Parts: sequence; structure tokens; C-alpha cells
Amino acid sequence: MATPTKKPGAATGKRSRLYWAVPAVLVALVLVVLAARLVVGLPAVASFVTDYPGQSALPAGAPVGFPAWLAWQHFLNAFFLLLIIRTGWQVRTTTRPSGHWTRNNKGLIRTRNAPTKISLELWFHLTLDALWILNGLVFAVLLFATGQWMRIVPTSWDVIPNALSAALQYASLDWPTEDGWINYNALQLLAYFVTVFLAAPLAFITGLRMSSAWPKKAAGLNKAYPIEWARAVHFPVMIYFVAFIVVHVFLVLTTGALRNLNHMYGVRDDDGWFGFWVFLASVAVMAAAWFLARPVFLRPIASLMGKVSR
Repeated sequence: MATPTKKPGAATGKRSRLYWAVPAVLVALVLVVLAARLVVGLPAVASFVTDYPGQSALPAGAPVGFPAWLAWQHFLNAFFLLLIIRTGWQVRTTTRPSGHWTRNNKGLIRTRNAPTKISLELWFHLTLDALWILNGLVFAVLLFATGQWMRIVPTSWDVIPNALSAALQYASLDWPTEDGWINYNALQLLAYFVTVFLAAPLAFITGLRMSSAWPKKAAGLNKAYPIEWARAVHFPVMIYFVAFIVVHVFLVLTTGALRNLNHMYGVRDDDGWFGFWVFLASVAVMAAAWFLARPVFLRPIASLMGKVSR
């Protein structure tokens, strides 16, 4: 039987689109900067930026600085999200799974119906999801118990014009003053709020709807919450997380890297190198996890919770 081959024109077309996409994005960014600088130079807009410098006042009693638990939560969220995005893409694109997994229907979790066989990639993705959600619940409890919620939840309507002002300043390359140890600017605040309280729950409820744990015979529930809607939302939410991570890392490294890394990893407000070395160690851990997330290492772990088969 002849082996099917890809048409050379298709591959060439993809490469051609990629070659055109990169300069097109660069040109678009230059045009955005030029337009923003032109707009900010207008008297009315300059007055708007003066009235709304980009930062909303925090409520009285808002905490200053970052506690140690927040540094650990930040690392764990980054760790799980990195692997969740990777495995989510694998689940979406893998045509021949590296193995299959069937849950042991005994112990604390038992179901009347037989467990569903799923791919090893999907098992790893769902396992990471469960750990990420558990970590998120701990994060939410500590966030509200310590008052840190006031730093990422809008408490005044002036956050909207301040966020618009911050966006104009970023776009014009005249970036707003950064002092994340005390208060985020309004655009950062809204980004963190959307990520924590909108994107993360959406990822959870759409992923749950698509998982084998969802009751398939609940006709009324399935009609009210169709799986097609979950699939249409779940992937764009993943794209949002990727975009958020790229922009977040870029701004951390370009708006005072050492100070920002000390905030997030060193729990201190200075320009020393401690946070940088902790950050470097965390990157090494994530790189090792990326390397070890292979079938040869996953099968023994998966077999502890179920049956692994080809």
C-alpha cells in the first residue's frame, strides 16, 4: 500500500503565511505606538492622563507587600499552568495516544457504571487540572483571609478610566510608574481580576463539562449546558492564558526585573539578586517537569491510580 504524502504546496503555503505574519505583526505594533503617541499628545487626552494617571486608590487597610504563601502560590500556579497548556494542546492534536488509562473503580471514588477508558495524555491533563483547582481553592481562601483580595479586585469605578490611561501609556511607550509592592496599576488589576475570577472558573467549568466525570444521562442538564458550548469556550480560554503569560513575563522583565522578581519570589522590596536566583531555580524545576512529562515516566504513576494499557 502506498504511503500517503503531504502535498508540498500545503507546507509551502503555511511557511509563506508565517513569513508574512511576523512582519505584519511588527508593522501593526509600530502603527499602534505611533497612533498612541499622537493621541496622547492631544491636549484633551494629556489632561485625561493627568486626571487619571493609571492607578486607583486601594481601600483603607489594604495590605502592603507580598506574604510568603503568595510566592509559593505564584510558583505552583505557573508550574501547573505550563503543564496544563502543554497537555491540553497534546489532547487536542494527538491522533495516536501513547497509551490508555482506566480508573480503578474502588476505594473512595466508586461509580455505578464502569469507568471510561481515556488516553494517557488526557489522564495527565485531568490530573494536573485537579491539582491546579486544589491549589486555586487554597489561593482563594488565603486571598480573602489575608486581605490580599483588595489588590486585585476593583473597588471603585475609576479603575476603568485609569486602566484606559495605563493602556495609552503602555502603547505610547511612556509606561506608567510601577510599584507593585504597594499597588498595581489599574490595567494590571483588571488583568489579574479577569484571570483569577473569570478565566480560571471558565477553564474549570468548561473542562468539567468535557470530561468523563460529567453525567452523560442527565438530559435536562446536558440540554441546558451543551458540550458544544464548552468546547467553543475552553480553547479560547487556553489562548487567553498563553497571551497573559507572555505579556506578564515580558512586563516583569522590562519594568525592573530584579525588583519584580524579588516581589514575586523573594518576598522583599529591593533590587538584590535573591529573587532572580529563586526564579531561576523555579524555571529549572519547570524545565525538568516538562522533560519528565513523557509516557515512559507517566505510565508508572498512572498505574498507581488505574490500569494502563496500550
